Amino acid sequence: MKVTVERAALLKSLGHVHRVVERRNTIPILSNVLLRAEGGALRLRATDLDLEVTETLPAEVALDGATTVPAYVIYDIIRKLPDGAQISLESVQEGAQVVIRAGRSRFTLQALPESDFPDLAADELPHTFAIKASELKKLIDKTQFAISTEETRYYLNGIFFHAFDVDGTKKLRAVATDGHRLARVETEAPAGAGDIPGIIVPRKAVAEIQKLVDGIDDEVQVELSSSKIRLTAGTVVLTSKLIDGTFPDYQRVIPQNNDKRLIVDRAEFATAVDRVSTISSERGRAVKLSLTEGRLTLSVTNPDSGSATEEIEVEYESEALDIGFNARYLLDIASQLDGDTAILLLADPGSPTLVQDHEGGNALYVLMPMRV
Repeated sequence: MKVTVERAALLKSLGHVHRVVERRNTIPILSNVLLRAEGGALRLRATDLDLEVTETLPAEVALDGATTVPAYVIYDIIRKLPDGAQISLESVQEGAQVVIRAGRSRFTLQALPESDFPDLAADELPHTFAIKASELKKLIDKTQFAISTEETRYYLNGIFFHAFDVDGTKKLRAVATDGHRLARVETEAPAGAGDIPGIIVPRKAVAEIQKLVDGIDDEVQVELSSSKIRLTAGTVVLTSKLIDGTFPDYQRVIPQNNDKRLIVDRAEFATAVDRVSTISSERGRAVKLSLTEGRLTLSVTNPDSGSATEEIEVEYESEALDIGFNARYLLDIASQLDGDTAILLLADPGSPTLVQDHEGGNALYVLMPMRV
């Protein structure tokens, strides 16, 4: 293999693929990135056996071939080379080494054969559709904060995507929950997505998809089966295994009869929560909401550091109510709402609360209360 590429293009591509590689690996080949030069292009591929990212960039190929080199080492080398450099990659010593040349710099890296590199993307994926990158980004951005990090309930360690029917219109819905809060966002299902199986995309893949679609205006091609998902955005192809588990019936935890309506200015509410929570203990972070007609008092009492209260004017006409929430969870949800005003539908101090944009919208959040 002998190929020449422009530094900026190679650095950008390595930036996409090397993140997949785990820094500590018991299997040496998984620490490497696969380089394949053919047909006027260089293809890079990295995997951790659950997630695989491939990117193709234009190159001057003098000799076709493929090899693998340590992903983080080559990324650091290319990162430290000067802007505008032309970089030559050449496989030598019968494929045992790769020589990197740029100007007066020369590096020799130990290589492992391409034949050892696993291929995650070989399966047939029967369901396919195209979705606007901005729509996919919205589905992920507004739900990913609620993904559980508790490994014992592994089926909550991702975002659940499924299609459903509303009055003859197909919708695509994304749901995430950690048992304390739930985020549900939906959009019109693109052509071909109306009959997809319910799938759980794992947390690491969600984070990489989020980076992949950021700043892209075009459509993203999605292919999936019951066990894998593949996304193609421009020159990047991301393939991931799905979580093999059953997502719980989340509809059961969405309250239907919460009759106490609290309407708040979203920014004012978030700022007040943030201010009073400065006093709260890092472990509990509980903030108490005391509601009376037209007024909300937020308070925090911490035996170690003191107390804080703040009053804001709100729209509330039901009987007085005291309820507590995790301050960080309130702020997470407030940051995802789009409108100027938010509506909280409450029942009692021990029941889940529903949070939405007052102006409507496709996002809905459920928050479990805390004892205060």
